[in-house]
Amino acid sequence: MLYFTRWKALAIILTALVVCLFAVPNFFPQERVKTWPVWAQRHIVLGLDLQGGSYLLLEVDSNYVKKEKLDQVRDEVRRVLREAKIGYTGLSARADAVEVRVKETDLQAALPKLRELSQPLGGLLGSSGQRSLEVSDAGGGLIRLVVPQAAITERVRQTIEQSIQIVERRINQLGTVEPLIQRQGTDRILVQVPGLQDPTELKRILGQTAKMEFRMVDSSVSPDQAQRGSVPADSEILMSEQSPKVPYVIKKQVLVSGGDLTDAQPGFDQRTNEPIVNFKFNSSGSRKFAQATSENVGLPFAIILDNKVISAPVIREPITGGQGQISGSFTVQAANELALLLRAGALPAPLTVIEERTVGPGLGQDSIEKGELAAYVGSIMVIVFMLVTYRLFGVFANIAVAINVAMIFGILSLLNATLTLPGIAGIVLTVGIAVDSNVLIYERIREELRGGRNAISAIDAGFRRALSTILDSNITTFIAAAVLFYIGTGPVRGFAVTLGIGIITTVFTAFTLTSLIVAGWVRWKRPKTVPI
Repeated sequence: MLYFTRWKALAIILTALVVCLFAVPNFFPQERVKTWPVWAQRHIVLGLDLQGGSYLLLEVDSNYVKKEKLDQVRDEVRRVLREAKIGYTGLSARADAVEVRVKETDLQAALPKLRELSQPLGGLLGSSGQRSLEVSDAGGGLIRLVVPQAAITERVRQTIEQSIQIVERRINQLGTVEPLIQRQGTDRILVQVPGLQDPTELKRILGQTAKMEFRMVDSSVSPDQAQRGSVPADSEILMSEQSPKVPYVIKKQVLVSGGDLTDAQPGFDQRTNEPIVNFKFNSSGSRKFAQATSENVGLPFAIILDNKVISAPVIREPITGGQGQISGSFTVQAANELALLLRAGALPAPLTVIEERTVGPGLGQDSIEKGELAAYVGSIMVIVFMLVTYRLFGVFANIAVAINVAMIFGILSLLNATLTLPGIAGIVLTVGIAVDSNVLIYERIREELRGGRNAISAIDAGFRRALSTILDSNITTFIAAAVLFYIGTGPVRGFAVTLGIGIITTVFTAFTLTSLIVAGWVRWKRPKTVPI
């Protein structure tokens, strides 16, 4: 344990030095750090409890997800039966099933076609054994397609994952710094934005689904007639977004959806100087938009956002360039927000704020000061204890612990990790764990000296025989940290991250750095006794 080749010693020193250097940006103002190379700009981000900010807990509307799933199944049933040229009546979605009635003579042809819509749950492997639909003959030509609860749960899971990505894109476009966005439970999303003291704009941005659709206006019936109950089966009544509210009869068929948008930017109309939103489609959207406008020249079509009609212009000529503009008496701020939402993408389901907290910067500063005080007092007491108890070897241990803490900050900076108050507690605990490893080694050296070994032999045996004990204790602690990270949320994860990183650096410093320092001292002094 005390023999190090020149290359091995150099590798240990360079590893510790490089990792410690990553902590350097944390000691300089951010304005100066931004002028450095990109790879050198990584730093630790203070969490919500240290610099203040906004905390939101969002919940996905499970009922909306279920309704969307049933509507999708209903549309698929309509498509399949039409393609198979099978007549049907009474197609509707109710409760947790879609029902459709066909002639009994067509029943045997319709059932296999509709059962093809049922897919195994659980991805490609289909390991759960459950399917997305249960298709059955209810008698009298009635076919019932039931969406099981497992399929709804899977759809909610997918919705949460997609929503997290969209929420992250929206928040990033607001210009906030290092937001924390993660899933919580089965249908909730946790959002923490350090430094944001007023969450009003954030809630408004996240509260909009931003589901954009381009659909045709149904000119076969007037809005007044539709409101009296004469709504065609393939149409619905939607209201305008601007006040006063104006009803429109809109066809349910979606010509182009917002998912085909590639870009959206605010601008001004050159003729009226009013704020507008310019948009561009991808190749698929351009093709569909060109076809729709070519087939409906002279007819009005509606631009719909979250089931509200933004505008309903008349198609004067085919639009084949894959781009257009949205106007609707916008303010400059409204045009900017709409462009932001369209760029980030539509949420697959509405999100509701069920919990909101705002932490002021004063409280955060108080937490920093208390955390620093705890860290300083704990570290000083540990340093003094090691010096009094182990004298020169206590100095070696303290040097290793200081490098250990610097390496923790370096790794946290490299990961752009968020440091919370529990994270500081994890670092302070790591100091104790790191010293504990040295205590085990030193006490083992004392036992070897009492057993009659000479100084150099006792030191070597102490490092070698303490290895298994230190590894066992640190591995069990690391497992506990991993479990905390896996099942914990928010501050608990922050504690687990710093504790886990601290354990890794502790094992490194205890068996490479400390032993390297001691080996250098032994080679230099050739001691006859051990000052321990």
